Amino acid sequence: MKPSSRSSDGKRFLLSCLTFILFLCALASINEIRFDSFLRFGRCAFSDVPSHNSSSQTSSHASSNATSDDLRILIGILTLPDQYPRRHFLRLVYGTQSPVGARVDVKFVFCNLTKEDQKVLVALEIMMYDDIIILNCTENMNKGKTYTYFSSLPEIFNSSESDKPYPPYHYVMKGDDDTYFRLDNLVQSLRPLPRQDLYYGYVIPCSSMDPFVHYMSGMGYLVSWDIAEWVRESDIPKNHLEGPEDKVFGEWLRDGHKAKNRFNAKWSMYNFPVPPSGCTHELWPDTIAVHLLKTQEKWIQTLQYFNVTSNLKPSKLYHIP
Repeated sequence: MKPSSRSSDGKRFLLSCLTFILFLCALASINEIRFDSFLRFGRCAFSDVPSHNSSSQTSSHASSNATSDDLRILIGILTLPDQYPRRHFLRLVYGTQSPVGARVDVKFVFCNLTKEDQKVLVALEIMMYDDIIILNCTENMNKGKTYTYFSSLPEIFNSSESDKPYPPYHYVMKGDDDTYFRLDNLVQSLRPLPRQDLYYGYVIPCSSMDPFVHYMSGMGYLVSWDIAEWVRESDIPKNHLEGPEDKVFGEWLRDGHKAKNRFNAKWSMYNFPVPPSGCTHELWPDTIAVHLLKTQEKWIQTLQYFNVTSNLKPSKLYHIP
């Protein structure tokens, strides 16, 4: 073979090798792009899957070990739209509690907004915390607000979706914004109790220990979900709305022959020790709720007694003696 022919064949061989190498590089690049796009698609798909704990960090206080079989409790704190500082304070109080094996949602409940500033500020709260229920009523204390609260819950929370548990809450509570609830103690006290036809709280009058004689104090009383549904459906509450709301609620249950299961949480629930009365005693460790915390000083004294900041982690960012 002539030298020129061998040289030409060599050039063709080198050109063929170079072309093959370029083809491999191009193929690898295409596959890499496709794989990276697939990964990005996968991340987007999984990031859009809704979490089972979709409520905000302040309105849902749930153990990381909580399952669908654990207790679900709603605490509705009846307050007023303009009570912004109180709500922010209570978010701190309840947002740092983590009851084990239960989902406890704390919501702030009031009637329709009436001022332009409320429409902006309350809307911002909802966007940030998602822990507010606005009832379709005119703001009041003893003219039906409690009825509107309990009767609205089934409409708000019942769902036809098969993946949602029923009942949405085993228990629902009405609480005052001057009451401090210790959520873990509340959960532990509820565990052995029936989840049907239950009425739970602090028996009035203060001297009584019999939950079947009178009614539960408005500081905070709790009923099972079926009673909330009964309040919505029955004519008994609708025809008797006015009067001291806690007393009226007890009369509904009496007239409707409801709440065959009752639990008196006295003396784990009580009024703040000062001023002393028949409804008070000293703070003690087994407390579920302390009522009549009307001043910042009383709140601080109560929180200090229960050492609520004991889990504060040391850090170079601050020094708190």
